[in-house]
Amino acid sequence: MRAGQLRYYIYAILSMLFWGLTFVWFKIAVDYYEPITIIFIRLVLSSALLFLFVRIGKWNERIQKSDYKWFALLSLSQPFFYFLGESFGLKYVSSTVSSAIIATIPLFSPLAAMWFTRERINIYTWLGIVVSFIGIIIMLVNPDLSLNAAPKGIFLLFFAVFSAVVYSVIVKKLTHKYSAITIISRQNLIGAFYFLPFFIFFDFNDFILVKPDVDLILALLQLAVFGSCLAYLFFIMAVANLGMVKANIFTNLIPVFTAVAAYFVLSEVLNLQKIVGILFVVLGILVSQYEGILQLINRNNK
Repeated sequence: MRAGQLRYYIYAILSMLFWGLTFVWFKIAVDYYEPITIIFIRLVLSSALLFLFVRIGKWNERIQKSDYKWFALLSLSQPFFYFLGESFGLKYVSSTVSSAIIATIPLFSPLAAMWFTRERINIYTWLGIVVSFIGIIIMLVNPDLSLNAAPKGIFLLFFAVFSAVVYSVIVKKLTHKYSAITIISRQNLIGAFYFLPFFIFFDFNDFILVKPDVDLILALLQLAVFGSCLAYLFFIMAVANLGMVKANIFTNLIPVFTAVAAYFVLSEVLNLQKIVGILFVVLGILVSQYEGILQLINRNNK
């Protein structure tokens, strides 16, 4: 691990912190609005903020015509398919368990990385993935081997997982040409247009009946600013510099952050089973980064 790379590890951790918190904020917002409404508002707010930021900073980049299809596919995989799976899955599954399922993304990312981006996967990365996945299983399965969640919710969340893996492959391709803020601003804007007809036809009548209060407004702003702006910016910078597989391994931290936040904000139970699962997740991440940590220690000792 080079000293200059440390900030990208920090970016990866911050993106997972913000995404972990989105499960809690979404649980608050879903008491008022349907999932599609929440996603649409989140994307509209984040798009407005990002384009304002681009204009102020004069960082606008022209998209090549040959890349239009990649941006369309990027936005289709995430936010469209990903948020459909995650948001509707959250209606049937607790925020902690939902985030644990989403954290299986690193299990599938190495396969996609080998097939599409030709990334080299070392033994420590594979071992770390296995250890972290054991932690996630501990969180998902009860002592009697029954699931902690409804099968319908689990299916929807795994649909989100595969969408996220596809997203990682496409975003890795685009980071060679465009900055993180360009990718995110276009991604969220196109995603908002994908959701617009669903919002109008299915949710608009219910949307206008809701009188927003402070809790709802705060949850939506947090989802937009932290979940759809900062988290994606940090993640794309991490993918560009650490690689798809290493960046996605940090996804295993999401259930850790969610479990702690849900305990304090939603009063979800943080029992011994979840604590043990969290410890395995963290151990798996440390194992996966063993080579980089060892290099940094040796460099500092010289």
